[in-house]
Amino acid sequence: MTAAAPLLEFHDVTVAYGRRPVLWNVDLTIDEPCLFGVIGPNGAGKSTLLKAALGLVPLMDGTVSFLGRPLAAVRSQVGYVPQRETVDWDFPVSVMDVVLMGTYARLGWFRRPGVRERTLARECLDRVGLADVADRQIGKLSGGQQQRVFLARALAQEARIYLLDEPLAGVDARTQERIFAVLAGLRAEGRLVVVVHHDLRTAAEWFDRVALVDMRLVAAGPTAAVLTPDNLQATYAGRAELLDELSRAVAERSRTP
Repeated sequence: MTAAAPLLEFHDVTVAYGRRPVLWNVDLTIDEPCLFGVIGPNGAGKSTLLKAALGLVPLMDGTVSFLGRPLAAVRSQVGYVPQRETVDWDFPVSVMDVVLMGTYARLGWFRRPGVRERTLARECLDRVGLADVADRQIGKLSGGQQQRVFLARALAQEARIYLLDEPLAGVDARTQERIFAVLAGLRAEGRLVVVVHHDLRTAAEWFDRVALVDMRLVAAGPTAAVLTPDNLQATYAGRAELLDELSRAVAERSRTP
């Protein structure tokens, strides 16, 4: 019997902006559905890791695969929730319009959302507790509500893998709990949920597995085994020296034909 392909796999992934290293030789494999946290200090490359997986930033080296295949082959199976700061909240669309965008991958270019899609969108809004604001302009919502709208959009995609970039940034404790209840529901349905997260205090409670990232992968695995004093010290200390070392390596690789 052939072994199932990993749900998500990074192999030797390197990303640099100009000559400034952001990620270096990251190898990471996630084999099974879980709540997976990507954790590290500011500027460590956590968000870049997700963007590299999604083709939003170019790879200097390495590959990323979903379900054993390139993203282009399984794009409809991968949902994404971006950072709230990257969204134009003044764009004149309603909450329902935004959530319906999650159904477009299945519809293709020439079909418009129908009854099934609108029913699904309302169910997703209800799941995140926002069914009563479906007709409101997206910019009129609070930050926590906006974050949940984009989560509802991802839910409407009915993907197998979800990537979320700082979904809890700037939201209150009650909203955090609501969002993670939804994410735990996805895990229970057999989906993989990968979350860029910055709060170590909640990471141990919420995630099944984590990766500590500081431009390189420091450690990855079950949460309790990874969030050790030694690993945390390696992740959050000595960053100036690491940056110098990797900058030299980027320059050397840039000169290599």
